[in-house]
This record gives sequence, structure tokens and C-alpha cells, in this order.
Amino acid sequence: MPQPIRHPDRLARLRALAAGCAIVALGLCGCQTASALDITGSLGEGTESSRAADTPRKLDAYRDRFRANPKDADAALAYGRALRTSGQRSQAVAVLEQASIANSGNRAPLAGYGRALADNGNFQQAFDVLGRAHSPDNPDWRILSVQGTALDQLGRHEEARQYYSSALKIAPDEPSVLSNLGLSYVLSKELPQAEEVLRRASARAGADSRVRQNLALVIGLQGSLSEAETIVKADLPAEQAAANVTQLRQLLSRKQDARADMDKGRKRSD
Repeated sequence: MPQPIRHPDRLARLRALAAGCAIVALGLCGCQTASALDITGSLGEGTESSRAADTPRKLDAYRDRFRANPKDADAALAYGRALRTSGQRSQAVAVLEQASIANSGNRAPLAGYGRALADNGNFQQAFDVLGRAHSPDNPDWRILSVQGTALDQLGRHEEARQYYSSALKIAPDEPSVLSNLGLSYVLSKELPQAEEVLRRASARAGADSRVRQNLALVIGLQGSLSEAETIVKADLPAEQAAANVTQLRQLLSRKQDARADMDKGRKRSD
């Protein structure tokens, strides 16, 4: 939901909170992208509830349909999406790579392949593949947004924001793009800017709970724990909300401990 990651464990914890799930390596959940924050608005994949409902119930059906005809682009996209949502990200990459090769004239499998690469932590390759999935005369704001997240994961934050800007010109105030832009500011430690953008995103119609969880994360990181907890609890089931609040408190406690250690170090050096 970005950078030459120097603190992967901390960023993994941030991702888990932002994604509204248990501690997992925040791609843009339980994946290998330990450096990513929660990517939202991913290539037109439907609502959170439909994604959550589809995977456990239909994964076998998607697999059978794909195996019956591996060249069926729609079947490959549905199967790849279900694999990604269930955490089988490397397998999703393999399925969608095969589909993109078998459907070289169809850009949809190529876009899906690029998104799967980003989820799997292959950020430079994802950026390059996604660049071939649309053209300058027919840009896709969803692809531009995911390209931005890949650049953020590579530490190229200013370039990433140019992609978000281009996406927002096509889809003004799209909450998923604004959310990714806000997370870009988190990764560059520009928290006031992150909060401003994420508040704007969460106020838009169509903003899902991931956008608000990202906002809660940023507010909590700035020390406003009570407001962050209120936002976390508003969208999530009680048990999950309680777990996320606990994680947020632990994260802030570690942040305070680290600051205290730095202060002690300065005093000793003085």
C-alpha cells in the first residue's frame, strides 16, 4: 500500500498496521514485500469484501479454469488475483507471466503480471513491465499509481510522486492514488504532508478502510494515539481492531525508546 530499505522490520510493521491485518510483510500482507506499505487501488480489482470473499471460496475453481485453458487471459487474471490475495505471490507471478507471454497482444495480463511482481518485491522489474502495459497516448491511472509505489519501494520518491500526479490528472482526487501518495510521504519521513494527503483521501467517496487505516498509522506515528485508535476501531472487527491498536502502541513505544537512546547517546558525546 517503497525505497532502498534500511529498516525492513520496522517497515513490515508499518505495512501490517496500514493494511489492517496481522503483522505481515506489508506488501503493498503476509508476503515478501517486507518494505512496502499498503498499496491501494490496484488495477481495478474490486472491493475489499469481494476480494476477501472470492479467494477462500473460489481459488480451486479459478485454478481448474486456468488449467483447462492456460491461454485464457480472463481465467489467468482471476486465478492470479486469487493467488495474490491468498498470499501465494510467487505463484501468482508465474501464472501471470505465462499469461502475458501467451497473450502478447493483450495488455491486461501484462498489467496483472507487473502488479504481481510489485507484490512479490520485484520492484524494478514490476516498474519496467507496467511501463509496457499502457502507452503515453492511452495511459491508465491504476498502472501509473502502482508504478509510483514501485518507485517508492526503490527509494525514488520524487519520481514516484510524478507518477501519482499523472494518475491524479486522469482520476482527480482518486482516494487510492492519494493514499499511495500519502504513504510515499511516510517513507520519506514527511509525516505532516502524509497526514494532509491521507485526510484528503479518507474524505473522498469510495475510500475504503485501507485508506483510513493508513491515515490512522500516520496520525499514530505523530503521537496522536487516541485519534489513531478511534480511526482503527471504526472500520475493523473488534478483535482485529484490538490487535492493530496493540501493534500501534508497541510501534510508538519502540519509537520513543529509540528517541531516548539517541538522546542518551548525544549526552554522552557532549
